[in-house]
Amino acid sequence: MPTPRAPLACLGLAAGLLAACAPGQRSAFESEAGAIADSHGTFGAATMHNTQCMTGEKDCVTALAGKFADSVETTVNFDFDSARLGPKARATLARQADFIRQFPELRFRVYGHTDLVGTDAYNQSLGLRRANAVVDFFASQGISRDRLEAVVSFGERQPLIVTEGRERRNRRTVTEVNGFYERHPTVLDGRYAEVIYREYVASAEPQSDFEAGAGGGPGGQ
Repeated sequence: MPTPRAPLACLGLAAGLLAACAPGQRSAFESEAGAIADSHGTFGAATMHNTQCMTGEKDCVTALAGKFADSVETTVNFDFDSARLGPKARATLARQADFIRQFPELRFRVYGHTDLVGTDAYNQSLGLRRANAVVDFFASQGISRDRLEAVVSFGERQPLIVTEGRERRNRRTVTEVNGFYERHPTVLDGRYAEVIYREYVASAEPQSDFEAGAGGGPGGQ
């Protein structure tokens, strides 16, 4: 008569579960949130990121520059031979300003560009006027000029579209994160700790598009 195998399998499973719960050993259910994603320890990916920033393993400015570029459009365009901000440019810059206000620890630089029409000297001046127009707009939104820089103008030297004629896409400014306002990025002082904590709290907020119906009840139109 064949020997029953099911009871033995159950005993093996039970032994494995007991071993997993033995003193001194921790299961994934007992670890901190995010521990599985952290190859450096058991404190979660957020701590690993902070450690990398402290040691210089991860460039914090580069990470925040990427966040800025992912969050808002960084480029605005201009009419020919003009540094005037149009309605679309102002709308884009308003979104940039909203981001900048959320990160008072950061400095920003505005690069001015032109197309290939005109002399190099004139285009250098025009590009700088465009960059200053953006800085002036940010200042009107309550952002300190101490955090803004518009001294670099590439003029006609970095076109997006290579053409000798007029090209609106080349007539632009680009806003970028330029560094921390006061302290070195690898120093976890109070300001950078605020950034970490603010981002940590925001990451825990649930994302939902649910809207209650008319009158607050289900089935609203």
